[in-house]
Amino acid sequence: MPYVRTVRTSSGATAVQIVWKYRRGSREIEHLGSAHSEVDVELLKAAAVQRIAAGQDELPLRTPAKTEPVALEITSTRMGRLLDAVGYAYRQLGLDVAAGRDQVFEQLVTARIIEPTSKEDAARVLVEAGVRPLSYRTVKRRLPSYATQQWRERLSGALAARANLGPSALVLYEVSTLWFEAETGDGFREPGFSKERRLEPQITVGLLTDATGAPLMVDAFEGNRAETRTMIPLIGSFVEAHGITGVTVVADAGMMSEANLKDIEDAGWNFVVGGKLPDIPYAIAEWHREHPDAAPPDQLVLTQPTVMGPLADQRKRTTYYQYRAERARRTLHGIDTQVAKAEKAVAGQVPVKRNRFIQLTGGTKTVNRDLEAKARMLAGWKPYVTNLEDQTAEYVIGAYHHMWRIEHAFRMSKHDLKARPIYHRKRESIDAHLAVVFAALAVSHWIEQRTGWSIRKFVRTFRRYRQVTINTGTLQVAAEQPLPDDERAILAKLHRQGAH
Repeated sequence: MPYVRTVRTSSGATAVQIVWKYRRGSREIEHLGSAHSEVDVELLKAAAVQRIAAGQDELPLRTPAKTEPVALEITSTRMGRLLDAVGYAYRQLGLDVAAGRDQVFEQLVTARIIEPTSKEDAARVLVEAGVRPLSYRTVKRRLPSYATQQWRERLSGALAARANLGPSALVLYEVSTLWFEAETGDGFREPGFSKERRLEPQITVGLLTDATGAPLMVDAFEGNRAETRTMIPLIGSFVEAHGITGVTVVADAGMMSEANLKDIEDAGWNFVVGGKLPDIPYAIAEWHREHPDAAPPDQLVLTQPTVMGPLADQRKRTTYYQYRAERARRTLHGIDTQVAKAEKAVAGQVPVKRNRFIQLTGGTKTVNRDLEAKARMLAGWKPYVTNLEDQTAEYVIGAYHHMWRIEHAFRMSKHDLKARPIYHRKRESIDAHLAVVFAALAVSHWIEQRTGWSIRKFVRTFRRYRQVTINTGTLQVAAEQPLPDDERAILAKLHRQGAH
């Protein structure tokens, strides 16, 4: 009969061996390994037990027998690498203190990052991750606290403190609409303009971030409120709450109505907005007149002072026109495609479809060559409008190019985090849901910034690694799968770079 024995080695380690005894009195010693700690010795013993069980029915010739290994009890298991990283980011952002160390809120944020789902189903996500969730009754009891303005302000304050905004700040603003499974509005969820062209009631959500795309503030507005009417209230409340004296707001042209621009200036703030080119500006026309047969050099910038607004209240601003060769290439390719289709439609080779280069005069169809020439002249140019007076064109254009960060944040919010609370019925529940999504978005952004990985890749990678506790019969042994060097380096980046 085989048995397990331990012997001391000359190095002071403990060797674990299996002694195989046979009928004729012979024996064979199988060395499994040596260890210096009690835990490692117990793991070797557990491996020896399984090895013996696999060979209980072996013949003297040591032919392997097909037997089941001894099952060792796993007393606990958790996604330790992932949970520890998310918890570390949550604390580094100060969200634990801002939330009053509310365990329910942290659990909801953690579950939403791992797998976006309903609050009731969040318990399943947490159990699978190895966290003992609080009861759903406790969750429902805590939700009204998360829906309050004070709660969101505390979260916003923690994130703003770590954004190092100072007395002046460059902030990005964007809005999105979230629709609901409802037939009629209720004063908050109301039908309105939808980018998804849906007719269901919706709400408008405004998100404010710093220049890196780190969330600073979120708020929800009535679904029928114009998007341009959401910016001033949200930014105003943020500035007032955090004592910021100078703000430069960066937003897309669709957000910047003339009324908004005036309100921003009247508040003492600055703005950078991407413009549109319905007509050929004087600066661009002059450049082409002076260089009739040349293409503009890549990243050429033309400056033109601009007066905007009605005669009674005109405002002086500056417009920078930047030319990008790659942008021109893409635009000209689209123009070539549309003009070719227009020519075929005019020739009667294909049915007439919506095409901006087809000109209808009575019953006559022609290709609008004047519009084509204007489109080709404007290809590659983009305007940037600002009221900043002491900044360079490079600064203004660079500030606007940060917009992709907030667009990325909203895509994460709506797709990776599935922010759309379509089944919520009360505004209190909607606001609580957005508070959880807001915090989860901040944690996800923090992780992304420090690792260079998307949050989806980070979760998918590290949820595979589990920490388990095994009962060997004499000892509780903790074990986990070792990390490859590249993944260990990713986790090290979180701790090495800290919170800033």
